[in-house]
Amino acid sequence: MGVLALLLVLTSACLHATWNLMAKRAGGGWMFVWLFTTCSSVVLLPVTAGYAAINQPDLDLWDCVFIVGTAVIHLLYFLLLQRAYAVGDLSLIYPLARGSGPTLATLGAVLLLDERPSLLTWIGLILVVSGVVVLALPAAGFQLRQLRPALVYGLLTGCCIASYTVWDKYAVHQLSISPLLMETASGLGVCLMLTPSALTHRSEVRTVWAAHWKAVLGVAILSPGAYLLILIAMSFTDLSSIAPAREISILIAAILGTRFLGEAHSARRLAAATSMVGGLLALACG
Repeated sequence: MGVLALLLVLTSACLHATWNLMAKRAGGGWMFVWLFTTCSSVVLLPVTAGYAAINQPDLDLWDCVFIVGTAVIHLLYFLLLQRAYAVGDLSLIYPLARGSGPTLATLGAVLLLDERPSLLTWIGLILVVSGVVVLALPAAGFQLRQLRPALVYGLLTGCCIASYTVWDKYAVHQLSISPLLMETASGLGVCLMLTPSALTHRSEVRTVWAAHWKAVLGVAILSPGAYLLILIAMSFTDLSSIAPAREISILIAAILGTRFLGEAHSARRLAAATSMVGGLLALACG
């Protein structure tokens, strides 16, 4: 991975962990998702329109399928993530979701594509799985059934991450769709799909806005900004290098959760996050 791609990935990781901290604190569910995607669309649409007017991108039907598809996958991702944060800690959900995505993608390549991973890849998988197991172990005073909802939603979120990462990589690299266009279409699509529900729950939406408008604006800027940096990096760098390397945000989020949210079991979760980051870096090198 080149220096420019590495800088983009590391900056994105910091932004990504920060907006997840904001989203966890807000806990606004789908209404929060609608609010921040609406705000981000207001910001991005004029910029994207200007880009389109200058560059006049030539989109065919297949390009449009990928543009619509990324919005659908991201809608599912945001909804599952909000639900996961409603039932679990940031220092549990974030590492679980972000760590399982690349791991599931690698396992899928082994099982479905008959790829033959190297020894370093297997070591990486073992480290990630070990981190997941440590995260899933019930702490003193907890039963596994109390953690089960958080574990399920965290893993489902990881499945969405694996899906949109591969989907969007193909779109910006193979189809040469603009990263700016992909990100704008993703946020706008999520916004439009949630608008009917927002219109029928206007009073509840206003309540969420009044209580969390600062978080809404923060996520509206940081979320598309973080992913736009990744899309730019993916346009000229292999996914196998970017996807695992960007998960350094796992460690950042674990630190933020224990530092700013006062979440318990910090030593165990930081150790698990460190193991997962090491495993993901091994996957990148393997």
